[in-house]
Order: sequence, then structure tokens, then C-alpha cells
Amino acid sequence: MIDFLPSRAAGLSRLAAFVPNAGRAYAEGRNSDPGPGAIAAVSRLSPWLRRRLLTEAEVVTAVVAEHGLAAADKFVAEVLWRTYWKGWLELRPGVWQQFLTERDAAQRLPIARAIAAAEAGTTGIEGFDDWARELVETGYLHNHARMWFASIWIFTLRLPWALGADFFLRHLIDADPASNTLSWRWVAGLQTTGKTYLATADNIARYTNGRFAPQGLARTATPIAGSPAPAAVPLSPLSPPDGDTPTLLLVTPEDSHPESVFARSLDLRAGMVIANDAGGPLSAAFVMGAADDAAARVVRHFDVPTQIADTFDMATIVAAAHRAGARQLVTPYVPVGPFADALGAVEPLLAAEGLTLHRVRRRWDTAFWPHAQKGFFPFKERIPAILVTEGIGRP
Repeated sequence: MIDFLPSRAAGLSRLAAFVPNAGRAYAEGRNSDPGPGAIAAVSRLSPWLRRRLLTEAEVVTAVVAEHGLAAADKFVAEVLWRTYWKGWLELRPGVWQQFLTERDAAQRLPIARAIAAAEAGTTGIEGFDDWARELVETGYLHNHARMWFASIWIFTLRLPWALGADFFLRHLIDADPASNTLSWRWVAGLQTTGKTYLATADNIARYTNGRFAPQGLARTATPIAGSPAPAAVPLSPLSPPDGDTPTLLLVTPEDSHPESVFARSLDLRAGMVIANDAGGPLSAAFVMGAADDAAARVVRHFDVPTQIADTFDMATIVAAAHRAGARQLVTPYVPVGPFADALGAVEPLLAAEGLTLHRVRRRWDTAFWPHAQKGFFPFKERIPAILVTEGIGRP
């Protein structure tokens, strides 16, 4: 079983071990899935990046320093895919609501038995069933396996894509609302109009080293009908916190490294780390461990009392703010997804209590997200120049 320890120290250790292999070895072996527990070319850093126990900037910095941007291009692009997806959804938040609507509608369809078989890995499809069980047992799948799984779910089993995306959201330790939702949309032909992904037995056999060669897969992948994506909108403007106002630091599972966002000079009176997670037991355990780790670092770095809360609600937050004598809350920016929905719901209630909420967006996101206007490849062309402005690589 893959060991994902939910601490920043564990993430840094995994990063250090991977960096020497982030160049040619990664580029040549990244598409191969040798199976759970086997040595793979991929970094398996995604759980730490997902919760920002590690940041994209420090991972890319370490890899480029070792190999240079050209030699590490494949890995850097993989990290930036995650940034691109988040930026794309941030510019089109309505697509997240479309997913929720489609998921809820699909849950009312009379297909419970077929969904149960797919999730339990009892469909009789070689590989697919193994990946379903691997996902639930380990909380992880190789990226190539995720693509094969999604394609078989949609085009061979003919199940609603939104329920497959929901299955991943509930069980992947690294499940990200943006990359997960938009990747499933891409496989289904909704993300890039008319472009789908078709899993084939030959491709699966090749990249699983012959472990699987499922028969009876769909031979065609007709794009799923759906609403077109809305036009991109500008990033929402943010109001900076007042440095002299008594402040409560709110840390959500979206960003577990607040010490790289906020200065010590901020008048922090207390910290509150949310450990709530709607996923399966492995995801929930990782989030709880990450919350413990984040809380300990907040105490050390900012020297303020910090509590861990397993609920994310108005009463809990207000009570913490009042105990600390805080008049404003600050939080690392929460991107589109369940926590942004929850935060948006409580913000007007906090205002009624005399508490202002200030979201602070990372420089990395501010630099990259506005360029997620179209497809990934126009976005990718901008990566080298943006990295240089961020102090990574050579001009």
C-alpha cells in the first residue's frame, strides 16, 4: 500500500527522493502504471500538493534547480496542469455548479445496481475492476489508470460521467474539484468540444506491462451532450486585510501552509484549522492529519493558540473569533469547490456579527490563473516566462 503520511515533513521527504528522477526518467516512464506498491516513474506528490502541504512553486523550483526547465519540461507541465485546471474553473465557476446539478440528477436514475457494481469492482471488466478496488483500498490511482477508468465508465458501461467524477471525489486522497471534474469532462467530450478519450485494450496492455488487456471495451467514444462552458470571467477582486486589526487565521483543507501566505506582522490573535472532509475514510484521515500538522506549524510560526475544528459552520467560526477578540478573519484563498461554497454561505453571516473575511490569493495563482482562458497548450506557452517572473529558471 502506498504510504501517504499527512505532514509537510513527509511531503518534503518524498519531494527530495523524487527530484533526481524528475527529468528523463520521469519523461520516459510517466505513462506506465506498474500497479499498487510497485516502483513507478511518477512522483506521487499529488496528495501533498492537493492540500498545499507542499506548494507548486517549491516543487517546481526544486525540480528546475536540479534539471533545468527543458529537461524537466514533462514534469513541470504535469504540475502546471493542476494549476491550469484550477484557473480554468476559477474563471468559469458555473461549471462546478453544472457538475453538482448533473450529479444530483443522475443519482435519481434507476441505475443503482450498475453503479454499485462499478464502484465495487464487480463488473467483470479486467483492469477496471482492479482499479475500482485499488482506489477504495489505497485512495490513489495512477493518472493513466484514471483516464482508462473514466473512459470505460462512460463509453463501455454507459454510466453518467458525473457519478464517476463523484466516485473519485469521495475516494481519491488527492481529489481536487477542478482537476477531477474537468478531467472527467475532457474524457466525456464536454471540456474540449468533440474531443473524447477512448480506452483500448492494446494501450492498457502496453502501459500496464501486460497486467491487463480487457476485452469488450467500447470501440467508439461519442461525445456526451451537455451545456457549453460559459465564457471566462475575470478573477474576483480581493480586499487585503488590515494589518493592525485583531485577526483570526482560518485554515481550510484547501491550503495547509499559511505561513507562506501571511506575514508575522499581521495582528493574529488565534488560529483555527478546519479538519472537515466529505470524502471517504482515507481522504478524511489525510485531511485530519494535515490539519494536525498545520495547527502545530501555526502555533510555532505565529505563536498563537490554535484549535482544530471538525465542522465548518458559522457558530464554530464566530465563537473562535469572539474568544480571540478578533474583528477580521484571514484565510488562504479557497478556490471553486465545496469549501468555497461553504465559505460564501457564511460570509454574510460573519459580516452581520461584525467580522470581515479576507481571502489572500497566492502569487503563483495570481500569475497563472488569468491565462487559463482557452486550452492547455496556449497556457503552456506562457509557462517559461511566468516562471522567470516568479524567480524560477533563467530569463
